[in-house]
Amino acid sequence: MFESELMRQYATEASLSESTIIVNTCAVTKEAERQARQAIRRLKRAQPELRIIVTGCAAHLQPERFTAMPEVDMVLDNAEKLMAANWMGEKIRSAFSSLPGPGQEESRVSYDAGSLLLAAFAERTRAFLPVQQGCNHRCTFCTIPFARGPSRSLPPTQVVAQASALAAAGYREFVLSGIDLTAYGLDLSEEYQHTRRYGVGRLVERLLREVPGLERLRLSSLDPAEIEEELLTLFFANPRLMPHMHLSIQAGDDMILKRMGRRHCRADVIHVARRLRMLRPEVTLGADMIVGFPTETEEMFAHTIHLVEECGLTHLHIFPFSARPGTAAARMPAVASAVVRDRAARLRAVASQSLASFMACRVGSVANVLLENPHFGYSEDYLPVRLASGGIPGQIVRVFIKTSKVNYLYGEILP
Repeated sequence: MFESELMRQYATEASLSESTIIVNTCAVTKEAERQARQAIRRLKRAQPELRIIVTGCAAHLQPERFTAMPEVDMVLDNAEKLMAANWMGEKIRSAFSSLPGPGQEESRVSYDAGSLLLAAFAERTRAFLPVQQGCNHRCTFCTIPFARGPSRSLPPTQVVAQASALAAAGYREFVLSGIDLTAYGLDLSEEYQHTRRYGVGRLVERLLREVPGLERLRLSSLDPAEIEEELLTLFFANPRLMPHMHLSIQAGDDMILKRMGRRHCRADVIHVARRLRMLRPEVTLGADMIVGFPTETEEMFAHTIHLVEECGLTHLHIFPFSARPGTAAARMPAVASAVVRDRAARLRAVASQSLASFMACRVGSVANVLLENPHFGYSEDYLPVRLASGGIPGQIVRVFIKTSKVNYLYGEILP
């Protein structure tokens, strides 16, 4: 989200015409790449005059696939897309007339994180604040280390400066994000570390202390193996840290977790979930889950189902396994595609029921809702809420929850 908005800002400052489209690709699954190529072709067919710039992880890892597409005018890797100079005047014009062939430019994944400053998010009432990029781990299914490079942290002073600017612009809720957010600070210099590591807990504490205009703070996906005690203490003590945590779990079976190269086991996830609920009983818990990982049996999949139920996970991001070139998992015995699809559907059904049951318990309560548009917003625990009467987008309103529907709560704004 942040990177897309930053590119929008660069394109606007460079006065690119409305006939220029930027496609920010994803490489998490083969389906995501296929859909990106399909979208590019569809855009060009509908508007032949379009100039199409392609970037993102898929374009970074396999630029030749996109430079070979006749619909594409320019390809930028993950470093180039975040450099303002690459979006200016002659750079763009020359690229539109002559693209380099595959392999002609060295691919990079490093860049100056301190230069990434964003003034606003178009059509958004919540601000996204990336503080960490890249990953030092080597999960057997993942290409992120190749597409994003090693873990790099934005210095705390720059995080505070960006947050202060966004708060001054009127944003009341931020999402602190990173590829591996719990790795924040590992690469910071000694001036920050002192006698203990400057991790995400210390960063959150500083943000809450130094940016009074920051009313609500959320965190992106957290690794269960690396959640700091300092962060848990803040989660208990500071109501500005929202009661919603998203965990990078991936599976509920210990053997599959080991084959994935994860650093936690099933018991670790249960312990974290119980600890979070003890600290904030009202917390909602989400998770990333991969189904159909190579060698996964029906019994192993059942362990994932049971983990969702035992931990009360309600906000699931479910990914059918997709073999990525160059990863260890791509060489493991595959699960049949039909089985993968069936398991994904079954896990989605469990997740939907879990969320519906949780939302039903909220009927008759009061929620503080950040409005995304006059009739819709999200509660503190990240539940979708529709409103009978309209409000002002960007405002936080108290809402009495009257009913629970299939995918949202329905309520009335209180005086």
